[in-house]
Amino acid sequence: MRDRFRVIARVQKAHGRRGEVVTVPVHGLPSVVREGLSVAVVPPPLRGERWHEVVSVSGDSRSGSLVALSGVTTIEDAEALVGAHLIARAEDLPADLALHDPERLVGRVVRDARDGAVGVIEEVMTGPANDVWVVRGERGELLVPVVDAVVREVAPEGEIAVTPPQGLAWEPRGAGQ
Repeated sequence: MRDRFRVIARVQKAHGRRGEVVTVPVHGLPSVVREGLSVAVVPPPLRGERWHEVVSVSGDSRSGSLVALSGVTTIEDAEALVGAHLIARAEDLPADLALHDPERLVGRVVRDARDGAVGVIEEVMTGPANDVWVVRGERGELLVPVVDAVVREVAPEGEIAVTPPQGLAWEPRGAGQ
């Protein structure tokens, strides 16, 4: 069976004289670059290695991370990677990545486990503590916090069951307008 890969970050700029780079997550994903992760540079540089191991990561966030890659030891090496993307094997990425991946979530059907109301995820908002799904349906809009108590799992296909906390209810269409 062939390996599956995901684009996880873009190299935004070179930093320092030791070959470090600043990477930013792509496609609305959280930062998943971590020490020990094997990544490939796409497109590959004309000279040098395509595959690298992440040696260190600091400032791990959606706004950028300072990353050191094996084999990238000079500012010139780092500058050659600017604008390239980093890919990783899907099996090496966090198991809960589907909870945060807008490409896999927008358009999915959500069912409220309390009252059976159905809606569709129209947007994934990124917050400092957790993501929030904007779900719209026949009963209006529901802002679903993506935390373990509310969203227990996201299957690869089909409806997603959510259990909104007490006091969180569907806002009727047109309310607040």
